[in-house]
Parts: sequence; structure tokens; C-alpha cells
Amino acid sequence: MSATSTWPAPEPTEAPPVRAAGAPVVLDRRDGPFGEVVLRERGEHFEIIANGCFLMDTSDGRSERLLIDAALAALPAGRTGPSVLIGGLGVGFSLVRAAEEERWGRITVVEREQAIVDWHRDGPLDRISGPALADPRAGILHTDLVTHLRTTTERYDALCLDIDNGPDWTVTEGNESLYSPAGLAHCHDRLTPGGVLAVWSAQPSPAFEQALRNAGFSGVRTEEVAVARGVPDVVHLALRAG
Repeated sequence: MSATSTWPAPEPTEAPPVRAAGAPVVLDRRDGPFGEVVLRERGEHFEIIANGCFLMDTSDGRSERLLIDAALAALPAGRTGPSVLIGGLGVGFSLVRAAEEERWGRITVVEREQAIVDWHRDGPLDRISGPALADPRAGILHTDLVTHLRTTTERYDALCLDIDNGPDWTVTEGNESLYSPAGLAHCHDRLTPGGVLAVWSAQPSPAFEQALRNAGFSGVRTEEVAVARGVPDVVHLALRAG
């Protein structure tokens, strides 16, 4: 039996472009008052790049969740509906963790990059933080964290700060002032008696632990997040005396 043929032959179709495995795709790029911020997609994950330096991605949120959980665990027993200020929206993991915990009362996020706020409210990161932002306890302040801590009269039971890469390595101008003696004094003033300061860092910092003690904090300690290789992420914890 002969094969059936079709004539004329169909026009060949152009194959779609093949994306290199693991290659990041830029979803948005913004130039703002603090430099360039970029949102990239790599496979199923998102990355935030600031001034050409990698800040964070959505591949592993354990340390961001620890930032919230450790602060809550360190609060005095019996404190009801504690308020928390989250410094830095990032990819949203800390906000989401706080909203998942019914014991938190008011949840305030301070984020100075309008682009990051937009990516969460109306952009790709909505799929991570959308339900948390819809929580009536949660709200975003679009302002600089250092300015807010210096000028507000609000007090919080917990300050959970995830700014830049931590106290020993900042890539965005002005962020280092948060970890200075003056910045830590503002953090101390904004806490209620017995309140908790939790600071995320890309690496342990004995010098920062001493800076916390010098700023009048007590109960200074560090919790690590184990990693497969390299230096672990950490959360520095400190208490304002009751």
C-alpha cells in the first residue's frame, strides 16, 4: 500500500524561541531615587536586584519566616494582639508569615521602593502576597524606614527588619545608617517595654551583637538558618528592657 501524501505541502511553521535553561528574564526595571531596581523571573522563582546586586529571591523563605517567628516567640508571655513593623517588603515572605499568625495584631510594612510596592499590589508578586495584603490587619507605608523610625510617634511590640543584606554589607546608599548607633537608638525608642528587635542578616555579625548591647538592648542572641554550603543566614534578636 502506498503512503498517502498531501499536496501542496504545508508551509513550515517557525519554532518558538527556546529560552536557555535557568536564564533570568527581566520583568520590570525601574530607576528610582535610590538607584535601579529590577524584578527578574528565573524558572518558577522571582529575583529582586538592586543597583546590580542580588538582594533576594523566592527560592527559600526560611530566614524571612524565622524573622517573624523568632520575634513573636521572644515577646513576653501573655501579650495579646502585639503589633509588628516589618522593615522591607522584599518578596513578601515576612509579611505572609505574619498574616498567617493570628496572634499578631497590627501588621505594618515599611517599603521605600515604589516599584516593589507596585510588584506586590498590581504585579507578578501579587501571587505571593495578595492574600496577606487583603488582611485587614496589614498595611504598607511607602516611606524610608530610617525616616519613619526617627519621626513617628508610634510604638511597636516588634520590629522585624530585613533591609539590604544586613548590617555588615549594604549595597544601597543610606541603608547603613539603620545599623549605626543613631539608627539603633531610634529602633530602641520605637519599641514598647519588653519589645523585640529582630534583624535579618546574610551572615553572622559579632560586631553587630555588640552594637546592640551598646545601644541598650538586652537578651542579645543570634539564630542561624542552616544552608547546604556557605555562610548561614541569621536573625539577630534583642529586647528592650521592660
